[in-house]
Amino acid sequence: MINLNSVLEPIRGHYHLPALGAALVTSHGLSAIGAVGERKYGSGIPVTLNDLFHLGSCTKAMTATLMGILVEAGTLQWETTLAQIFEPDYEMLPIYRWITLEQLLSHQAAFPGGDEPWLPGKTHLEMYDLPGSIQQQRQAYLKQALQQPPTVPIGKYHYSNLGYTVAAAMAEQVMNASWEELITTKLFQPLGMTRVGFGPMGTPGQIDQPWQHFEENGEIEAIAPEPEHDNPPLISPAGRVHASLEDWGRFISLHLQGEQGYSTLLSPETLQKLHTPALETGSMVEGSSDLYGLGWMVTERDWGGGRVLYHNGSNTLNFALVWMAPQRDFAVLVATNQGGEQAFRGTDEAVGALLVEVG
Repeated sequence: MINLNSVLEPIRGHYHLPALGAALVTSHGLSAIGAVGERKYGSGIPVTLNDLFHLGSCTKAMTATLMGILVEAGTLQWETTLAQIFEPDYEMLPIYRWITLEQLLSHQAAFPGGDEPWLPGKTHLEMYDLPGSIQQQRQAYLKQALQQPPTVPIGKYHYSNLGYTVAAAMAEQVMNASWEELITTKLFQPLGMTRVGFGPMGTPGQIDQPWQHFEENGEIEAIAPEPEHDNPPLISPAGRVHASLEDWGRFISLHLQGEQGYSTLLSPETLQKLHTPALETGSMVEGSSDLYGLGWMVTERDWGGGRVLYHNGSNTLNFALVWMAPQRDFAVLVATNQGGEQAFRGTDEAVGALLVEVG
């Protein structure tokens, strides 16, 4: 196994990141890995190769993969509509009745994104204290959201964490189990992903995992692993998974297997469906010529032999980035336990350095 620490440490130091981890994977599994720096800035406690990193919106590819598992089982279809799943239990504006699972996963369902309000009358902080089980919280969101008129046209790309929350609620409705239970039993466990979970890494009051960090104007603040120091649990399907680099690599290897024509869990056809821009005329990512598949952004790069897939993720306190080159059968995974511009720049430079290693 190739150790990447000598590549990562100069980059981590240059961008003053607390920790920086990375891995190279192929369809056959992990080929290189490294982790440098500290769990908590200034603590002197080093990260390890087994430590957990927050994946942010890289979670979306996992949720889309779970939906692919349910589609192959015949529980859902890509064309399944909100009306088919939620009526008559939920009242909804007529415009939402025909929204499909595929539209939700490709950000074409007109649900709120960015700074738009998540729940009418609820602030961001209040989203952490919603009553009931996590399933009940998602049901409560649906009952309100389906009564609010969309702010953008349905069928136009509009990045939305809440669209993925609605997709998860569809699975919960038909399976009578939470998204957290479903993704654990149907995706993580079959792939042998044992170092994976939800929310901040580690135990409150301890430095047993990487702490999260916030950087502003060169000042770095360590954030304790309290439950509220993350995205609200309601939107876990869009961006709240943490995992070891090795376990994240197991998931990415599954996707590379599908591109090579075989797979241990899903058919190649389903995995390739996830990698294909959905409803191409409406899936162009805002501000770029890239397209969005189901949990993946799709573009072209010479170093990847043509079509490549990528996604990044951040809860503003961490940053993760993955690039996958199916034509050359490899992927680069990079993560740091800090959010902000320096984290973005550092992980991007790390990807470039690792592409040189791949050759």
